[in-house]
Amino acid sequence: MTRFILCSFALVLLYPTAIDLYLVGLPQIAKDLGASESQLHIAFSVYLAGMATTMVFAGKLSDVIGRRPIAITGAIIFTLASFMGSTVENSQSFLIVRFIQGIGAGSCYVVAFAILRDKLDDKRRAKVLSMVNGITCIMPVIAPVIGHLIMLSFPWPSLFITMAAMGGMVCLMSVFVLKETNTTRQSSRANVTTVETMEPMEPQPTTATESFYQRFFLSRLIISAIAVTAILTFVNVSPMLIMNIMGFSRGEYSIAMALTALVSMLTSFAMPLALSYIKQHSLMLVSQILFIAAAVILGQTQLSTDSQFISLFGLSLICAGFSIGFGVVMSQALSPYRYRAGVASSMLGVAQICSSALYIWLLGLLGISALNMLILILLMGGVISAVLILFIPSPLPSISNEEIISTP
Repeated sequence: MTRFILCSFALVLLYPTAIDLYLVGLPQIAKDLGASESQLHIAFSVYLAGMATTMVFAGKLSDVIGRRPIAITGAIIFTLASFMGSTVENSQSFLIVRFIQGIGAGSCYVVAFAILRDKLDDKRRAKVLSMVNGITCIMPVIAPVIGHLIMLSFPWPSLFITMAAMGGMVCLMSVFVLKETNTTRQSSRANVTTVETMEPMEPQPTTATESFYQRFFLSRLIISAIAVTAILTFVNVSPMLIMNIMGFSRGEYSIAMALTALVSMLTSFAMPLALSYIKQHSLMLVSQILFIAAAVILGQTQLSTDSQFISLFGLSLICAGFSIGFGVVMSQALSPYRYRAGVASSMLGVAQICSSALYIWLLGLLGISALNMLILILLMGGVISAVLILFIPSPLPSISNEEIISTP
């Protein structure tokens, strides 16, 4: 079981690494490519577009041909695109490379969640997904430091060579360590029975009965999309909030963001223990309460210089709320799908990325201030999510594929 968890961690890590590692070299990249930093900042959106594009079909393919081939293909694409990134000579080529990187990272990201759905039951999956979130929270802190150390001795193309090396390692893990977990490709055509010692159960679901229109899945999809929109809105507007409104310097801003990342990391790593004693339903509600509390605090302080400590506490609540709820809601969203876990993972990823991009773009277009943009998603999103949690509770826990025996 350890091999599947380690491989899933590695597959997920490509996504944040490609976002955070090269940022320290952005000024030099812009200078060498003859573009402004603001022009190259669009690379973030292009990268997410590549992820969203591939998620549409990667999950379905992983359900049909298996998780392992998609993981290997995604890692190869990421590796090649990263190597190409070290050789680009203009901003247009740079953006194309970032899009292709997104395709590779998106494939690996989708497969990672599908693998965990294949191998773990609901309770263990929620714990592992919380730890996955903790590891991804480390990258915004560690990756820029690694990038800075690399650029002390090497030019910026070395950042993309480092990404290529990481993609290569993930590819090797997918080839030599990862085993295929999508056994339902064969078992879906066989008669499936449960262990004899278990109580009689209803007939096992098939691809035909695992509908994505069931209200439980849709509710968890909405909750996860709101949570990701909230955290990405915070990350997107944080420079304006912390430096422009609160008056922090660039160095103080970096320290503040490192501390919020630390809150996310510690909360995520504490979740496996919390899940042993507290019900998932309760933790999800706590997550929304923290979002709403953060909105109230930020609304009251307005990030004034006289209440900087309280404002930072409010921003930390956003990170804690996300870390408490994300792993649980993702686990619950995937739980109904034994045969279509790949498609379910794709739908969750696409919804999260598209809702975040649409929300930030639309409210920016309407001229909503950065602070009000953040307060709105926290307050309204927290209330909507809490209502969905209360009125659409989790069904009975599902069993994992490890607990199913196919007849010869």
